[in-house]
Amino acid sequence: MKTRGSELVVRALEDAGARFAFGIPGTHNIELYDALHRSEQVFAVLVTDEQSAGFMADGVSRTSTSVGVVNVVPGAGITHSLSGIAEAYLDGIPLVVLACGIRNDTGRAYQLHDIDQLALLRPVTKACLTPATPDDLYQVVRQAFDLARAGTPGPVAVEIPANFYLLTHEVAAHETYSPATTVAIVASDAIAEAARLLDGATRVLLYLGYGARNAGAALVAIAEALGSPVATTIQGKGVFPEHHPLWLWNGLGRSAPPFVRTVAGECDVMLAVGCRFGEVGTGSWGFTPPATLIHVDINRDVFHRNFPATLAIEADASAFAAALLPLITPRGEWGDATEHMAVGHRDLRELVMRERSETGVTPAVLFDGLQQRSPDAIYATDSGNGTFLGMEHLRLDAPGRFLAPVDFSCMGYAVPAAIGAKLANPTRDVVALPGDGALLMTGLELATAASYSLGVVVCVLRDGELAQIAQFQRTALGREENSVLPPFSVESLAATVGAEYVACRQDAHVPAALDRAFEVARGGRPVMVEVAIDYSRKTFFTSGVVASTFWRLPWSDRVRMLGRAVSRNLQRLD
Repeated sequence: MKTRGSELVVRALEDAGARFAFGIPGTHNIELYDALHRSEQVFAVLVTDEQSAGFMADGVSRTSTSVGVVNVVPGAGITHSLSGIAEAYLDGIPLVVLACGIRNDTGRAYQLHDIDQLALLRPVTKACLTPATPDDLYQVVRQAFDLARAGTPGPVAVEIPANFYLLTHEVAAHETYSPATTVAIVASDAIAEAARLLDGATRVLLYLGYGARNAGAALVAIAEALGSPVATTIQGKGVFPEHHPLWLWNGLGRSAPPFVRTVAGECDVMLAVGCRFGEVGTGSWGFTPPATLIHVDINRDVFHRNFPATLAIEADASAFAAALLPLITPRGEWGDATEHMAVGHRDLRELVMRERSETGVTPAVLFDGLQQRSPDAIYATDSGNGTFLGMEHLRLDAPGRFLAPVDFSCMGYAVPAAIGAKLANPTRDVVALPGDGALLMTGLELATAASYSLGVVVCVLRDGELAQIAQFQRTALGREENSVLPPFSVESLAATVGAEYVACRQDAHVPAALDRAFEVARGGRPVMVEVAIDYSRKTFFTSGVVASTFWRLPWSDRVRMLGRAVSRNLQRLD
């Protein structure tokens, strides 16, 4: 049959379950946009910057069963989009990147946008696929979706020459696609050994990452059978319900409150599922697992990289949990750990609610207000304090509700990720939590939200500086350096992009500000709440990371940094 490659690509997107394709059209892919216009399933979303295309597609993938699609032109379209693609790559989020290439049928050199873009994409994708002929397009695009979802998920790029989209080709019919199927088989002897180690433990600590997100019910049953406290990584927030009596904290060790360290210290076996003990998730490796570590992950490459495992099991988390559950011996009682955790959580809440800000908005008051008004909201945070405040103050009972840039930690994530999440979940409240520095990077994307009537609530955490790094600088250097932001008006920015503006300068303003914000957002208009956040009380995460990093330095550098900080702080007092 005769058709254009653009038609084949759109058919493949539809059959793979895609719903949104984010990008900016260019001369090379206008035929694809024309074909997308006729699709009743896949909606082409025009962004203001291709960096946001990756973050929006990420928001779709994290909050729905659909894989987000990045649709970009050659050259600058690729380079702009790399930050969003890299964030998805390090965080394990599936994306499909339609990377348009230059024409390969002219024999001409020095074409517009001609760079080796696959060399840029390979380090930040699971695979780069290149269909040899238009006849390959349907199969290759479908394969890209399968690869993106398989194993540890991640972005997969497909470079499609512009002439494949543009010209009419004679191709074979492609009504069907047969993906390579694999059946998850968990070694029975390994499961039996895991059950033996767990049954022999005095107390088991469960540590769950994002890779365990589809195993929630079985992991809750395992925790209840063993009476195990459960901690998660940052990415794993919500994998275990955080109102459950056995939920401990997001993180362990120095980056957690004292009661968490006490409870975790009483455990002699750790069952870690769907995690890789990365730097950010562990608070810069601020804890050491118990001597007996059972590490389960679908990717064997993560084993023994940072902590040696007593038993490493390569398995999908759901298959592992289902196989393990019948083999463990229920203990009947949960012991005194649940009482310690209940007291710890209660005392901590009383502390953070008691220490009210006198100059701005207390973080605990803000997050309490958000959760009271929207118990089922989706939150998108940004690199820095917003992520760690959200992690420590929000209590979420399901995965897919806490979108955070963790391992690539790219600023500018929150606003576009929230827009992607809102597109995929139009009936749910979506709240973005950018700092004012991150807002300067991608805040103009709220014009996109306004144009599509997407009512996201954007709480701009305003303090006039790059707060997370400024806190580190004050601790390590005794002063801030290049971390104070130039003045700008959030209210004027809101007016420019078509968003409602609400001021929130102190705790007493929080109820009315959030009431107005959700009212406006539920009516289909984005709203920017300028929150004069008080960061004076450091998060446990920040304090823990500083301590862990400091104590790993050589003695000579510890003395040098400590002396400099003390000297500069004394000069300030003078």
